[in-house]
Amino acid sequence: MPGTEFFGKEEKEGVNEVLNTGCLFRYNHEELRQGIWKARELESEVCRFTGAGYAHAVSSGSTAVSTALAAAGIGHGDEVIVPPFTYIATIEALLLAGGLPVFAEVDETLCLSAEGIKEVLTSKTKAVLLVHMCGAAADMDAIMRVIEYHNLILVEDAGQALGAFYKNKSVGLFGKTGAFSFDFFKITTAGEGGLFITDDEQRYKLADSFADHGHDHIGSNRGMENHPVIGFNYRISELHAAVGLEQMRRLPEVIRLNLRNKKIIKDLLSTLPDISFRHMPDPQGDSGTFLNFFMPDNETAVNVMSQFAKDGIGGCNYWYTNMYHFINQWDHLKDLKSAAPLAIHHLGAPQDYHNLELPISQKVIGKLISLGIRASWTEEEATDFGEKMKRSISKVLH
Repeated sequence: MPGTEFFGKEEKEGVNEVLNTGCLFRYNHEELRQGIWKARELESEVCRFTGAGYAHAVSSGSTAVSTALAAAGIGHGDEVIVPPFTYIATIEALLLAGGLPVFAEVDETLCLSAEGIKEVLTSKTKAVLLVHMCGAAADMDAIMRVIEYHNLILVEDAGQALGAFYKNKSVGLFGKTGAFSFDFFKITTAGEGGLFITDDEQRYKLADSFADHGHDHIGSNRGMENHPVIGFNYRISELHAAVGLEQMRRLPEVIRLNLRNKKIIKDLLSTLPDISFRHMPDPQGDSGTFLNFFMPDNETAVNVMSQFAKDGIGGCNYWYTNMYHFINQWDHLKDLKSAAPLAIHHLGAPQDYHNLELPISQKVIGKLISLGIRASWTEEEATDFGEKMKRSISKVLH
């Protein structure tokens, strides 16, 4: 978890600056804040790093996805193609927006494939909610051809992929809107937080209002601002923004260290038989947060994970049985269990979620193991860890 590996004096100083003003709220109160605007600075830093025209900081990666959907015009009754491999927040955001998830295949990019999208397209399809999983981009050339040909709306959930690019363009900027996460487990963390990005000024204005009860943020009297749209409270605090700002400033160095340590371990594992690696259409755009590799089959992957546990090797994920990241364990979704009725209860699900046929996704995720790369490893520590992994895997393969 690179973000949590590098908390230092900069984050503490940023938080103390906010505390010293007494203004923890991101808007107004100019008389208190002494020129300190951490959320604005964070948004500017994200724009600078990604090249986005506009960015808006919110309270979480999940609310960033909700904001991205709203600003893109996705809502009640809209059928939206989604992946079965993602953190469940992606699907929750769509359901709570009133949308209807349509699941399509992922491939060895770990993201939705163009072919998978095409297979589930119908006349009712309005959008694709694309997730860039595990730190790297989907095959955007192929996917954009489908999006443009069928005149679909693309929304990008890049919660796990801040720092990833595709042919020098940041993830989150291919569609109408995009979202990043700054939660505790991401490459940059604010404890909790998220970022909405877009190149479309109108989408930005919608997001800016939607994420703050509809405020238009014009003028200096908050209670008398106009409200162009209905919204809700997805605001980030100045305290969270202060931490996120310093984390963003560390990001280029974190990516450099991630990629160095990832290469060390990948080179060691590459010498093993029967092991392959995630397909990345643009390896140069990788953020390096995960080393994703495939065993020959599900059984071997399970046995390797068991051997890792015996040998005291941590930091690896077997997503196939994870309760929150793969559809096999989403019984609450399949049964449409919710605290209160959603649009999908009235309109009906566009697929039988209990009987989805996703053989490619099942095969890919079943044999996948993901190692979270630590940017704080020295080269020697990365080498030692890779050698230990190699020995454990060899016990299973031989």
